[in-house]
Amino acid sequence: MFSGIGDFLSSGSSWAFFIFALLAIGGAIFMISFTKVVHMVVSVALTFISLAGLYIILEAEFVAFVQVLIYAGAISILMIFGIMMTKHRQGEETEPRRPWHEGLAILGSLGLFGVLFYAIQKTNFVATKTFDAGKDNTLEIGKLLYNEHVIPFEIMSVLLTVAFIGAIVIAKREED
Repeated sequence: MFSGIGDFLSSGSSWAFFIFALLAIGGAIFMISFTKVVHMVVSVALTFISLAGLYIILEAEFVAFVQVLIYAGAISILMIFGIMMTKHRQGEETEPRRPWHEGLAILGSLGLFGVLFYAIQKTNFVATKTFDAGKDNTLEIGKLLYNEHVIPFEIMSVLLTVAFIGAIVIAKREED
């Protein structure tokens, strides 16, 4: 069961994966745990940047760049602007403490980790067609996006434009 751990720990990319995975999980846990919204946004940004590091390890540089540009940059800044533009109450509401919730959450997390660890150790992964790492990922994505998948790409742009206009209309209704 633990035969592959020595090979896993001997590789630098495995250590980088382990560090980025811990940062991503830690950022997600901090996001849920913090009570101040600005701290939550910083935690989400940490998670997004850690995911970009995982994408780089997987040799998906374009996806990593988009992850940092769109999510870690634009979405985090949009959240901060939303925080600054809205009114917040000065007094924070406190919830009654339930210590058994934390214990159940820890127990559930450890159980999930155990099941996933066991499943990964027992799974025989079949080798698939490998991607040539020497090729330009961005060029290949561009060829696929603008040749084979141009219609879904255009439909998605129209959908996002309609959603953006709908959000503006809803925001204007709330002002009036």
